[in-house]
Amino acid sequence: MSDLLVALLAGTVTAATPLVFAALGELIAEKSGVLNLGVEGMMLMGAIAAFAGATTSGSLALGVVCGALAGAGMAALFGVLALTLLANQVATGLALTIFGTGLSALLGRGYVSLTLSGMPPIALPGLSSVPVLGPVLFTQNVLVYLSLAAFGATHWFLYRTKAGLVLRAVGESPESAHAVGYRVARIRYAATLIGGALAGVAGAYLAVAYTPMWVEQMAAGRGWIALALVVFATWRPVRVLAGAYLFGGVTILQLHAQALGLAVPSQLLSMLPYLATIGVLVAISRDVQTIRVNAPASLGKPFHPGG
Repeated sequence: MSDLLVALLAGTVTAATPLVFAALGELIAEKSGVLNLGVEGMMLMGAIAAFAGATTSGSLALGVVCGALAGAGMAALFGVLALTLLANQVATGLALTIFGTGLSALLGRGYVSLTLSGMPPIALPGLSSVPVLGPVLFTQNVLVYLSLAAFGATHWFLYRTKAGLVLRAVGESPESAHAVGYRVARIRYAATLIGGALAGVAGAYLAVAYTPMWVEQMAAGRGWIALALVVFATWRPVRVLAGAYLFGGVTILQLHAQALGLAVPSQLLSMLPYLATIGVLVAISRDVQTIRVNAPASLGKPFHPGG
């Protein structure tokens, strides 16, 4: 029983890692007032870039860097359209997902039959021997540790630094931030690029660590779950982490249920993470006051200094 519990918890951590990266990136972007619905497309581009980079160079680390750059590049494209040309952010984000899905499939045609060795787990001295928590949290690959570091850095940045305060101020009232001398467009660009880079790392994790191979649409809706997580967390990093592990746990439970041969159609079990997403969003949407209080006031609204 103990071994099964450890396996479930360790699997939850690994399954939640791409959601942690992607949701934290979207959280940073949304805190600045930018609503980028292209997370799925950025993840897929990050995945193919990471896999191609790792396969070509033989370096998984270089592959992850390529994934981050690909995600940031997609975010830059979004920024040009939505922040500079003031296109509708919702439509632009949806177009980015469609574009990323198609382009990643095109670029990945030559990599479909290839595999990578994957990232080996790194046991942290002393901590890895702690019962239950050791194999769950302290015997993971480097990207899992980086996801926890990204959570800590995001929380510290948003609530313990002046730059984080400025970012949140831009998300609440870009007009006021501009009036006191802050460059709103530059700050929003920076937040959007960071969000894209983290989404790219999320895709890289899928391609070089979680399932070290390339498969079309391998993000499998995780980008949309990450978007839902930000709302579920009411734009708070701690709740983003908790929500990611919750959805990761649901994913692992349905996989174990299939392995145990439960008399339930596998398609129904595979639907569980997405049904959970819908259920959570329905529950949260009933509390309009909480969303109104915590959502950045200028979320999704274009801003032009002369407008």
